[in-house]
Amino acid sequence: MQLMSADEAASFLHLNVKRVQALARAGRLPGRRVGRRWLFDRQDLERALGAADAPPAAGMDLSARNQLQGRVLSVSMDGVMAEVRVAIGDQELVSIITRRSVERMGIRVGDAVFAVIKSTEIMIGKESGPR
Repeated sequence: MQLMSADEAASFLHLNVKRVQALARAGRLPGRRVGRRWLFDRQDLERALGAADAPPAAGMDLSARNQLQGRVLSVSMDGVMAEVRVAIGDQELVSIITRRSVERMGIRVGDAVFAVIKSTEIMIGKESGPR
């Protein structure tokens, strides 16, 4: 049994610590209250998320509807940032994320990933032509 604090569980789950505590209070996340602290068993959290080898999105719902499944074409890291190119059908999507995120998730060329698009604005462009 590997017990984790609420902060460690939040880091493990990639959630805010307050969200982890709220989910545990609501009984939606396995944890135990010891005094004023929440403790979480790593194996319980892994089971709650699904199989350890399942993709990260398999164990949690996202509010974003635009989730595109693709395969990593390339990963270029420079300093604290990384450029990840993803093939989605016959299109290519480029995402700039932190180097730490690439390393934490173990993103490699050929990996199956999800591109989650959440935006408040979408622009439309059209080539100029005779009017």
